[in-house]
Amino acid sequence: MKQCCLLIIACMIVQIGHAQQLKGRIADAQTREALPGVNIQLLQAQEGCTTNKQGSYELRAITSDSLQISYLGYITKKVAVIVAQKMPVIYLQPAATNLNEIIVSSSRDKQYRTDAPMAISTISPQTLQETKATTLDKVLNKVSGVYMVDLGNEQHTMAIRQPIGYKSLFLYLEDGIPIRTIGDFNHNALIEINMAALRNIEVIRGPASSLYGSEAVGGAVNFITAAPTLVPTAKVQLEGSNWGYKRTDFSVSNTSGKAGFIVGGYYANQSNGYMDHSDFHKLALTARVDYQLNEKSKWTTAATLVNYKTDQTGGLDSAHFYAKDYRNFQTFSYREVKALRIRSTLDHEWNSSSHTTVTAFFRHSTIGQNPFYAIKDVANTLTARGEINSDAFQSYGVIAQHKKEFGWKRAALIAGVSADYSPATYLADYIDITKDAAGYYTGYQQTDSVLTSYHVGLFNTAAYTQFEFSPIADMRVVAALRYDRMDYDFDNHLTPSAFTGAPSERNNFNALTPKLGLTYKLGNNRGLYANYSRGFAPPNISELYRGVKVPVLQSATYDNYEVGGWLGFAKDKGYVDVSVYEMKGTNEIVSVRDADGAYENRNAGATTHRGVEWNVKYTPLPGIFVRTSGTYASHIFNAYTENGKTYNNNQMNGAPKWITNTEVVWKPLFLKGFRLAGEWQYISSYFMDAANTAMYKGYNLFNARAGYVFKNIECWINWLNVGDQLYATTAEKSAYGKSYRVGPRQTFNFGVAYTFTGKK
Repeated sequence: MKQCCLLIIACMIVQIGHAQQLKGRIADAQTREALPGVNIQLLQAQEGCTTNKQGSYELRAITSDSLQISYLGYITKKVAVIVAQKMPVIYLQPAATNLNEIIVSSSRDKQYRTDAPMAISTISPQTLQETKATTLDKVLNKVSGVYMVDLGNEQHTMAIRQPIGYKSLFLYLEDGIPIRTIGDFNHNALIEINMAALRNIEVIRGPASSLYGSEAVGGAVNFITAAPTLVPTAKVQLEGSNWGYKRTDFSVSNTSGKAGFIVGGYYANQSNGYMDHSDFHKLALTARVDYQLNEKSKWTTAATLVNYKTDQTGGLDSAHFYAKDYRNFQTFSYREVKALRIRSTLDHEWNSSSHTTVTAFFRHSTIGQNPFYAIKDVANTLTARGEINSDAFQSYGVIAQHKKEFGWKRAALIAGVSADYSPATYLADYIDITKDAAGYYTGYQQTDSVLTSYHVGLFNTAAYTQFEFSPIADMRVVAALRYDRMDYDFDNHLTPSAFTGAPSERNNFNALTPKLGLTYKLGNNRGLYANYSRGFAPPNISELYRGVKVPVLQSATYDNYEVGGWLGFAKDKGYVDVSVYEMKGTNEIVSVRDADGAYENRNAGATTHRGVEWNVKYTPLPGIFVRTSGTYASHIFNAYTENGKTYNNNQMNGAPKWITNTEVVWKPLFLKGFRLAGEWQYISSYFMDAANTAMYKGYNLFNARAGYVFKNIECWINWLNVGDQLYATTAEKSAYGKSYRVGPRQTFNFGVAYTFTGKK
């Protein structure tokens, strides 16, 4: 017996002798960012740990053992301990068809996708990396229910659960903060996004006003910036096209001790394109610093600078469009954007169930332009009138949020407040324009006349709360409520008139927006959700005060009801998610084109929007990935009068019933690093006017992409609009005539990139 005890003790001593402290870090293989909360399991010892906020792990391991590393949304990896000892950083590959992603936009805090009772989609880092998009619509249009309209040179407008329009029904966020102040919406706002600094994008479809406030009606798009990498990383990328497009991207990143940084941006230039007067250039830079003050506190500061200028191209009439005559009617119109955003965020974890975030931010934006859409012909002459204007604001704001989790029924309470003071100015000078007999605007002359000059003090305050719990094991109930108040202090520097604007005055708008939803998990990666939510959008300052003697626009409100569900295929081969919705709008603000060609916004009495959205991802064979997403929707005027004519029960103009995007990607197993993809975008026919007298047939668009990564070098070619199809991204009819915005012609984008990754 004594000899047996001595033998056991000896074996234990030998075993301890072979055990040692194993340390390392886990990171995303694509972004090189640290992954917190990763499960590390010793297979033989049946012990393990999870990575901390810096992606670090530490445990005692035996050299003969193996590690199993698993994290939701990533491919599980097994590594021998003896190999892990030589790998200070272990990289995990994201799963290509991941159902239950971790999202942040639905509650302003991390949660699983299947716990969010709403229609929300994620554009992954892999999609951003492989698409090589030169404009954001090339990736956003892959999302079900989204049609981001390309207006040329990164100019755009949006349609999410809404017809194509130019109104303030979509909220654009950067790391959860609106990129523009509420009340000064611009449908071209995404010009101010730095595409080269993005990690991923999250898209909420339907009202999100209960958390984000006004303008989050048709949807909210949250652009999430890249975080510092764990190891020294540098990347440079060069690309060009057959139409004179040139672009350079770069990024540099590293983490040392408690601090990490990333700097990234791009410069793009377009010259001598297929349409005359269509040049542009853009410089975008983003810098971010993360500092881990201690195990419970993290401080993040980020800044983005954008400098952009483009020639403006308007629509073509029927004769020029169908004749493929790409001469531009405008020869001097332009848009110039300068933007700066700075945010500083302090995250503090009081304990495992209590977490506070405080963000202070500053924004400055100036849009100067000689806009083509402001040109108005003078009847029976070869002259016109127009304007050169400047719209500017700067913001000082703070958002504070606290989350408390409870042991009872997995309950959690989120509460937050925000305040945003944004003084804004608008100046428009009158210009005389000359026109030739063929209808081309050839030049202009500045005058001493001032059309508009005003200052508005915008003060937006809000308080919100969200409570969620699980009354039964597989059900999650979410209830949210937000109160917003928007104060407009308008000071007209000119004598009020129908041209110069309304009298100086103070206006305020307020709204209480609720949301109630639930999810129910059926097991085997299946589940259902349902929700009710309300959205609202106050009139913008330019809509309310500019060029009107008496402000008449009212806030638009929307009540949204939807149900949906998801189904994961066996063996993680993919998933399906579906949403069905109906949204009722009251005082909806619609864009109307006058007889002289100018646009203005008006309140429609009532509208109904209903549809079904779907997204399918499937891997039928190893190396082949299929994705299809789309929507079938109906948008109806319930009560609407335009220029004395009633259009009740008509279909809304600019509202295609079908929008689909399908893609097949092949990554051959015998040629690692190679990819080949084909994409089909379909927009069905739609009415060009509220009277439903003219229809645009829609279009089918085909794109092909190929790329190859070998070690640190990547090269690619994108063949867009295969076959050089003639199509319009927007088509409109008014008393002014029909107008078609030409879609990009057949384009070949080709590029090369080099990535340096250091070691630690």
